[in-house]
Amino acid sequence: MDNIKGKWALVTGASSGFGMDFATALAERGANLILTARRTEPMEKLAANLRALHGIEVVVEAADLAAPGAGSALKAQLDSHGLAVDVLINNAGFGVYGQFVDQPLGKTLEMLQLNVLSLTELTHVFAADMVKRGGGHILLVASIGGYQATPTYAAYAASKAYVLLFGEALHTELAPSKVKVSVLSPGVTATSFLAVSGQQTTPYQRLLMMQSRPVVDIGLKALFNGTASVIPGVGNKLTIFSNRFAPRSLQSRVAYQLMKN
Repeated sequence: MDNIKGKWALVTGASSGFGMDFATALAERGANLILTARRTEPMEKLAANLRALHGIEVVVEAADLAAPGAGSALKAQLDSHGLAVDVLINNAGFGVYGQFVDQPLGKTLEMLQLNVLSLTELTHVFAADMVKRGGGHILLVASIGGYQATPTYAAYAASKAYVLLFGEALHTELAPSKVKVSVLSPGVTATSFLAVSGQQTTPYQRLLMMQSRPVVDIGLKALFNGTASVIPGVGNKLTIFSNRFAPRSLQSRVAYQLMKN
């Protein structure tokens, strides 16, 4: 496993859920941290705690990554401070639950901006630097929803399919430059995702729900071991494996029933 002690790691969406656990796990490995999200207060509390516990440096950068150009602006800000990012955790994202035509179009477009365009922009600007320096690490957070069409999460699942294929391609493309790229595809996890999306927990989700920290540890292990893609949890793995034996039209109908409130 790569030694990241004393190197800088950027965690997006660091004000809650996976983001906070990614920051904690990286701090335990001795990495210095750059935390970014819209809400500053929870990041400042986390930063103070991690500085005290692990003796690391932590920089908090408030940013609305759903705004066009936010990724490049963040990169320019870090450059002005002389901070070179060795580990990028592209975690920021959210879902919108419900019938597609009933969802506010503006909210769906904001989601796609964050999940797809901003993620791509962040990956580009930081990967280019890593290639020049001869190494680095990028973890993209997708979803098991990215493996199949998911009614009631139509646009969200499609955005995560993009993240999955994008990351797996970059894993191969950037390998000669010693930049490791991995994709983490969680299933339902005990974070604020469902509350933000507007969905009530279904029996299927309660059955397969994982805690956030084990998912984070699986993702980081895959990243530092150079694994292209990982699905955490036996139940999630079985769900995706079983899709190989079902027509895509059946997958979609089953997913629709499982996601209904």
